[in-house]
Amino acid sequence: MNRWVSRWLVTLIMSVALLVPLQSQAQSQSPEALIRDNVESLMKDLDGREDYYANHIDELEALVDRNLDQVADFRYIGASVMGNYFRNATPEQRSRFAGVFRQTLIDTYARGLVTFDYDELRVLDAQQAQRYDDQASVAMEVVANNGQVYPVSYSLRLSNGEWRVVNVIVNGINLGLTFRNQFDQAMRENNRDYDAVISGWAPEVGVEELEQGGDA
Repeated sequence: MNRWVSRWLVTLIMSVALLVPLQSQAQSQSPEALIRDNVESLMKDLDGREDYYANHIDELEALVDRNLDQVADFRYIGASVMGNYFRNATPEQRSRFAGVFRQTLIDTYARGLVTFDYDELRVLDAQQAQRYDDQASVAMEVVANNGQVYPVSYSLRLSNGEWRVVNVIVNGINLGLTFRNQFDQAMRENNRDYDAVISGWAPEVGVEELEQGGDA
């Protein structure tokens, strides 16, 4: 598995639960049903259309962008990735980083969506019970074409009556924490120049890190 494909696999896992508009279902569905329905809808939308979207990437990006806009709170995600630096960032910098993070997700996802060869995305039948009314986790697996299985755990929170994914753990790697550490490192390397870090933002999870996993 090459570096670009591994990077996209991570983006797929982060994005799969955010691709279908769900406001009308959020209050009536459990977090597990929410993720399961999204996975099934994603597979249905892509079935037989890979070649078309491969030649019409702009249409695929627009589709992803519209759906993400309806279900993802990128200001919340951006603030989490910025960590302690969020407090000293200007409102304009906070907004710009949220936009950059979002566009990175859309671009990488759309291009990988029509090239990565995977066998199955499956939500596990056995799920842990919710400990809190406004927090939940959902376990699933991504099965690559080489048979390798990547365990995935979504963290969700209930906000304004809607379940939203706020973090993902892939093969034991906490992606939210990983990206936060990368932002911190970029700030240190750029003498805490927010604008430089935001302009150069390109989050990645290395191939070896992803395949070897970690202790979540």
